[in-house]
Amino acid sequence: MAQPYPGAISNTGRWDDYVRDSKVHRRLYVDPEVFREENLKIFGANWVYVGHESEIPEPGDYKTTTMGTRPVILTHVPDGSFAVLFNRCSHRGTRLCRAPYGSAKNFLCPYHGWTFDLKGELKGVPMVSGYGSSFKLSDYNLRKAAVVDSYRGLIFASLSSDVPPLETYLGNARPYLDRFIDRSRDGRLKLRNGQHRMLVKANWKTVWDNSTDGYHPETSHRSVLMMSERRYGQGKSLSHFNGEPDDTDMYQVSLGNGHTFLDQFPGMGSLWKRARPTPGGDAYEAQLIEEYGAEEARRLLEEAPGPGMNLNIFPNLMTIGNQLVVIEPLSPHSFAMIWHATTLEGVPQEINAIRVRIAEDFPNLGESDDIENWEQIQVGLSIPEAEWVDMSRGLETDRPEPDAGLIWGKVTSDTGMRGYYREWKRLMNRPLPGVGEAA
Repeated sequence: MAQPYPGAISNTGRWDDYVRDSKVHRRLYVDPEVFREENLKIFGANWVYVGHESEIPEPGDYKTTTMGTRPVILTHVPDGSFAVLFNRCSHRGTRLCRAPYGSAKNFLCPYHGWTFDLKGELKGVPMVSGYGSSFKLSDYNLRKAAVVDSYRGLIFASLSSDVPPLETYLGNARPYLDRFIDRSRDGRLKLRNGQHRMLVKANWKTVWDNSTDGYHPETSHRSVLMMSERRYGQGKSLSHFNGEPDDTDMYQVSLGNGHTFLDQFPGMGSLWKRARPTPGGDAYEAQLIEEYGAEEARRLLEEAPGPGMNLNIFPNLMTIGNQLVVIEPLSPHSFAMIWHATTLEGVPQEINAIRVRIAEDFPNLGESDDIENWEQIQVGLSIPEAEWVDMSRGLETDRPEPDAGLIWGKVTSDTGMRGYYREWKRLMNRPLPGVGEAA
């Protein structure tokens, strides 16, 4: 039976004045009450990405992650399904599972030894007679997500059953997800190749403001652009943003449901030629040419870099380069950012070796620029008298396609930022449905 959140906030329409067509209020980035409500309505009663099937490939495998600020356990149940359990013992609230990944037949609470299976059902309690004759194990099953589903290996969950089917929620983002995944000949990705984990002292929404911002690369990433040009010549990395990027065929689009997409590929040409050199790259290239011939080797090498697309699945999943990036909000003023290197099924091992080395590139060379900007934004937003954050660029040149639920914009427009804020406001303005369930 669905249970309502305690203290549910239901005064609909209260956020209309804070999110306008061309600007949003600073309160949305700094107010603890806003953050608390986001945690309930956006990361609780909405689809949230929780993991990839390749991270827990076998029955009994699990990973610990979060849904908003909630610690949860994603489990591969022996019947082949997936479950998302609150990582909280139903007895005294101890965090039940502390390892990031593992395999288990059950979860044993380290405090009092209560034992739960991978579906969250309580199976054993030491000295159970002490609880009396009315005690029932089933009353203490772990709380869990109401719905869990996957799309092409990507696993999502919601604490509320009052959500659309996952494929409906992904909507217009699905063809772009397919484009990212179908670079694998077998149509499968793997996320078993390490992570970059970053702690950012800023509000989680600054990432979404930046995620389709084609206006900042030439300025923010100037040091990377200069280094690349001096070492490797013209035409590397982000150089397609030099000059007037709106004069290229690059674009962005608001996809609906808060999802957004920026397509760099039309300005990039050969992905392999544009990528900065990686350690061992020349040797891998020579090896592929020797084994497959020059033409096939060049075709294979185009699969090694990222496909030139920034796809953002609201509220916490992004594709950047050849990586999946997950956002974990921690407080109004901090979030974690986890970059998962991806490899492809059905390609030569040399391609995946290059992909992992490329995955070291931007998080170290470019994302440090973005993090500095986001953290300094948070400092600036502490000023109460300067109330508004601008998102007006391209407002007059956006091209809506109402029947498809799309809004197209120039690559330097704020189309994507306006698009995700429309969904943010819709979710925040609705009353909370009953969410979660006792297992």
